[in-house]
Amino acid sequence: MKKIIAFFISALLVLSLSSCSSGGETYKKDMLDLFDTASSISAADSSQADFNSHFDSVYNELLRYSRLFDIYKDYQGVVNLKYINENAAAAPVKADKAIIDLLLFGKQAYEITGGRVNIAMGAVLSLWHNASQAAAANPENAALPSQSDLEAAALHCDIEKLIINENESTVYFADSQMSLDVGAIAKGFVCEKIADYIAENNFWSSAVLNLGGNIKTIGTKGGKPFSIAIENPSGGYLDVLSVSNGTGVVTSGDYQRYFTVDGQNYCHIISPETLMPPEYVSSVSVICADTALADALSTALFDMPPEQAIEFVDSQSGVEAVCLDKNGTLYYSAGYKDLVKNEKSFFEKRRCSCFLRGACGGRCPAFDF
Repeated sequence: MKKIIAFFISALLVLSLSSCSSGGETYKKDMLDLFDTASSISAADSSQADFNSHFDSVYNELLRYSRLFDIYKDYQGVVNLKYINENAAAAPVKADKAIIDLLLFGKQAYEITGGRVNIAMGAVLSLWHNASQAAAANPENAALPSQSDLEAAALHCDIEKLIINENESTVYFADSQMSLDVGAIAKGFVCEKIADYIAENNFWSSAVLNLGGNIKTIGTKGGKPFSIAIENPSGGYLDVLSVSNGTGVVTSGDYQRYFTVDGQNYCHIISPETLMPPEYVSSVSVICADTALADALSTALFDMPPEQAIEFVDSQSGVEAVCLDKNGTLYYSAGYKDLVKNEKSFFEKRRCSCFLRGACGGRCPAFDF
């Protein structure tokens, strides 16, 4: 669910690969038709033609995942999560292995985060989604979901009633009013799968995949780390990180995807406990080797006081994070500052050259070097 006042604004910015990166020149393509967000791929390749060929293969794989994990649209011949939501309470639904793997990871994420990430929370999240859509269509009459509706929906979010049969590759709901929403994990999960796909097919050894601000690095930039900037919600950037060789960076925030009721903004991240958007922080960025885990953790940490969030991160192996609270105070995990490159001034001088031609306000995943 990460996350659109305008869905193309990203919380993370990527310093592009240099032309001398390993594997040849660097090429880049942007995408607006996947996962309801803006995405991009930058990669070093031997020629534009080779990049285009490799990109087409990767794009088709991304499109397959995007359609499988869609909870809002039908696609001819595709048994996706929308179909599962509509049919899995009547009888087990045969599902693609990608869906089974995603849902199994969703159950793991539930355990890891103490229930703060719950893919079985679709009944509650759909109420917030509908309220957001109604607010976009008619801002003057924007309204929150009623507390009684939220509490009634929350009775149908028991993840134990999501029955997954790996051997049969089926999904069944033991609650007729249950539904799934995988927004807290899907893009990070897909980043991992696409990185594996790229490696298996020997497409690129130096690349950056950006799915709506879920960043996955592949290899290095000419033997040096990539530079990833973390956006400051109030403008500019909090830090520039040096990461490479599979490291992922994922940010959750309250400043990109929200709607306004009576002058107050309500973001897309909903606490399973309060059934409302958390009020602890403005943004959380998580850095680790597994972007699926980073995606889940960024949502979970958003629903914790920052001190508790950092304590939790420090208890995890190979995970770093930074939290920005509502007062502008930053909280860092123990090893976070070792990743900081301190090139914020470099970013401030960059000129946006994305496909939106400045409409993003210079806050997009594409910068001119």
